[in-house]
Amino acid sequence: MQETRPPEPAADGSETSSTQRIVDAITTAIVERRLQPGTKLVEQQIADVFSVSRTLVRQALNQLSRDRLVKLEPARGAFVATPSVEEARQVFEARKLIEGALIKQLCARITPAQIAELRGHLQAELDAIQRTDVPGRTWLLSDFHLVLARMLGNEVLAQLLADLLSRSSLISLMYQSSHSAEHSRDEHVAIVDALERGDARAAVRLTEAHLSNVERNLRLHPRTSDLQAALRPHAAPAHP
Repeated sequence: MQETRPPEPAADGSETSSTQRIVDAITTAIVERRLQPGTKLVEQQIADVFSVSRTLVRQALNQLSRDRLVKLEPARGAFVATPSVEEARQVFEARKLIEGALIKQLCARITPAQIAELRGHLQAELDAIQRTDVPGRTWLLSDFHLVLARMLGNEVLAQLLADLLSRSSLISLMYQSSHSAEHSRDEHVAIVDALERGDARAAVRLTEAHLSNVERNLRLHPRTSDLQAALRPHAAPAHP
């Protein structure tokens, strides 16, 4: 099965590598619900965690700002973004358009080996849910959509969806979802069943319904987080 957790970054000492390590760590902390919207990203604290200069931290924060995961405020510093209700709506609308077309194309060309890979991913989701691995299940449930995108072999599309998935994770933190992990996993199973049957219409319908269900169950519920604890590798996860 395809690797579903982010690989450990190489520590080669280069500025580019160090900056990317910070970007990846903050992004992963958001996806795994360890870093909450509105959290102040104190440059010196981040520099201490990664043993780098504040200049490199600033570069990473600028990159995350371009990705709309971080908001830079003059004289106040950097904060994890707090998406508005309208932005949340637009993100899910974009995902429905992209993922609906993606599933339709994939249904026409998916292979038995890819179906087997998806079944393996579904089992990993179930295992994480059963052992109450909150960050693990959160990552896997999100990564399911990225696995589908990568099966088309279009890396531009996969990267576009990866950016939307990161923003979706931030939105789910800002507008806490009551949509259970078990229900999301069941909907993933139904999507894979339709792909295996070659039923493109059902696969598209199920995908759009799944995203609509997630969006429907969002509600305003801002939270806060401790920055240094969230970025440490073995930080305790924030339960959804």
